[in-house]
Amino acid sequence: MKKLLLLLAIVGGTTFTTFAQSEKSRFSIGFEGGIPVGDFKDIYDVAIGGSLKYEMPIATSTMFTLSGGYTSFKAKDIAGGGSDGFIPVKAGIKYYFSQGFYGEGQLGASFYTGGGDGNTFFAYSPGIGYTLEGGFDIGVRYEAWSHNGTIGQIGVRIAYGF
Repeated sequence: MKKLLLLLAIVGGTTFTTFAQSEKSRFSIGFEGGIPVGDFKDIYDVAIGGSLKYEMPIATSTMFTLSGGYTSFKAKDIAGGGSDGFIPVKAGIKYYFSQGFYGEGQLGASFYTGGGDGNTFFAYSPGIGYTLEGGFDIGVRYEAWSHNGTIGQIGVRIAYGF
């Protein structure tokens, strides 16, 4: 997992510095919400968080993305209440099918902020969305984190790009 993160950092850093001056590169900051699915929904009610994403063009209608954020899962009362925090870091490709409408896939890692072994999860998230004129973006995705089992959620991101 550490080798994957190092590779993502090197590729992302090289790509960022090479294309950072592009007119269409942009950052976005967003609110994230999610509903746990699978066995995960028996433990948690909801996920809430925020993220920062960088997008840069690599081909016509195609963007390379880097994102990072923080997600807090609120535990159900039957699971003892409280919440658990994760820091997802992902890289991916966003492809615009038509004016504003896109599909996106990302891979990376999610880091559990609590103690103990097994704090790093492999993360993947396919999704779709729409970018509005004026910089607003809304996307829906399935996101899963795997490490001796899978944690899954249906997530929504509402963001403003600049």
